[in-house]
Amino acid sequence: MRIGTQSWFVAVPDSPTGDVIARLRSRADRVITHPSGRPWLLGRWRADELTPARAGNTLLAVIGRSAVSPVELEAHARKVRGIADLAATARSLPGSYHLVASLGGTCYLRGTASGSRRCYYTTVDGVTIGADRARTLAWLIDAEVDIRRLAAHLAYPVLPYPLSGRAMFCGVHAVAAEAAVVLDRDGGHRTPRWWRPPPVHRTLDEGAAALRAALHDAVALRVRPGEVVGADLSGGMDSTSICFLAARAGGRLATATLNWSAPGNEDRAYADHAADHLPGIERLAVPAATLPGLLAGLRNRHDPADEPMGVVRDRAQQRAIAERMVAQGASCRLTGHGGDYLVLPHVLYVHGLLRRRPLVALRHLGGLRARGRWSLGESIHLLRDSSTYSDWLTAAGGRLRDAGTSPAFPSTPGEWGERFRLPTWVGDDAATTVGELVRSAATGAQPLADERGKHAWIHQIQEAGRGARILAHVAGPTGLETDSPFCDDAVVDACLSAQPEHSRDPWSYKPLLAKAMEGIIPPRIANRRTKDHCTEEWFTGLRGHRRDLMDWAEDSRLVAAGIVDAAELRRAVASPTVLTGGFTQLDNTLGAEEWLRDLAAHPVPAYLTRTDH
Repeated sequence: MRIGTQSWFVAVPDSPTGDVIARLRSRADRVITHPSGRPWLLGRWRADELTPARAGNTLLAVIGRSAVSPVELEAHARKVRGIADLAATARSLPGSYHLVASLGGTCYLRGTASGSRRCYYTTVDGVTIGADRARTLAWLIDAEVDIRRLAAHLAYPVLPYPLSGRAMFCGVHAVAAEAAVVLDRDGGHRTPRWWRPPPVHRTLDEGAAALRAALHDAVALRVRPGEVVGADLSGGMDSTSICFLAARAGGRLATATLNWSAPGNEDRAYADHAADHLPGIERLAVPAATLPGLLAGLRNRHDPADEPMGVVRDRAQQRAIAERMVAQGASCRLTGHGGDYLVLPHVLYVHGLLRRRPLVALRHLGGLRARGRWSLGESIHLLRDSSTYSDWLTAAGGRLRDAGTSPAFPSTPGEWGERFRLPTWVGDDAATTVGELVRSAATGAQPLADERGKHAWIHQIQEAGRGARILAHVAGPTGLETDSPFCDDAVVDACLSAQPEHSRDPWSYKPLLAKAMEGIIPPRIANRRTKDHCTEEWFTGLRGHRRDLMDWAEDSRLVAAGIVDAAELRRAVASPTVLTGGFTQLDNTLGAEEWLRDLAAHPVPAYLTRTDH
């Protein structure tokens, strides 16, 4: 199934609706109705993007990548007796898709557990409706940007759950990745949880076998034998695994390797070694100097995504690579994005491991302390901590300002996840607002899993899904569909079914993936212990485009919104040495600034082009 980059849909319960829904119909190419004749699904999609089925008054639709046939889906529809049955349907169909249902006029909508496909809802004429894009609903109700949530998006490295997944528009609500939204005929709604972590395998071999099968199927779903498939071949284990699985599925590979300039960078050597074991591929070995530099194209405006994106620095570069793949005849691009977040548990796994296998936990802790330079006192605190998730969030909301500047700032992660902070250029009022937002979210907040290591692992997986969604959006103008097989729910379940101490070992690199790809990727790749970076190109981009960045700072939309202090932002742009938090300290701010500029330039989403003339 091939996915169009400009597809969209809105789901409506079988209820009377007013003129607002009629406004949508003028933008929709397709409408599927309830048995009553009222609209159920409106939007734009190719015929091969949506698989429908009907059994009596039960309607099902799978929208996205799935191998399910209409006949198979009809068989599932016949088994559905109520909303609760749909969770089992969702987990039984591999792929990456939205599942939409109508049961006697009540509408059900869910995306993926990784968050690579999201759901949103709003209320129109007293009826709650759902959609796959927040901007569709924002346009429909003329919603303004929620300045509080936008300010929170400047936090780095990442916001905690549930703040990280909220919609950016007033009156538009995001459905948690692990939940569905049920749209009742009386206009109400509810958001039941459909996904929970799977049972855990006892051995590394069992976990690796599950991952091998799930990743094989995820890649095969996207590859047609004999078809040219673009793929990243960075030299790392994630992208290399995708390339070899795509070749096994019969794809003709056009691979891209980006050669960074840092002395001692090993990516190219590992990519060359992998390519030697992939006969017949078309290689694009691209020196970074031959591509647009990082931060190029700041003056260009784009159709914005549903939320700010941290892709400002390499958008032009990735587009140039995509265009080269298209020139080679590629119909889609497969990436290894998400692999780091799925196959490597968060280091907080040692907290639960200490309670299950204390001797093993102490051994792992020694390795993590050495690699992360954790102090003994901080490590003991991390292991002994018994705070609730709500307590942790409440405390974090009160220390957004001093977190990155205190000389005593701990080297260990936070008790329930990454320590997050606001950059110095966020204004005092905005910082106060974000703190209130965090503390409000903490009230009654429940973690994604009872064990904090599992919670942090799932949260980082959902962040990977968010990244996959953004990559797919950015690739839209190139016409090259960009996809991330690691973010399929079956792959997520396979990774989470492994014991965390089997998946992460301080003395080896990605042991779960290495075991799963045994006999598929070259041993030299599986045994790689290093990971390279593009730090030189980042600072070169800052220097080369400082004038454009200063222009942004002088006429900042974030300053105008009351989020950022103009003088502090100019100082950061003029003196990048003040950036102590790595790329994301400035990336998130640039992403938010670009997003506001793009919204002003494209108030109507490009995919909502009128179809009535």
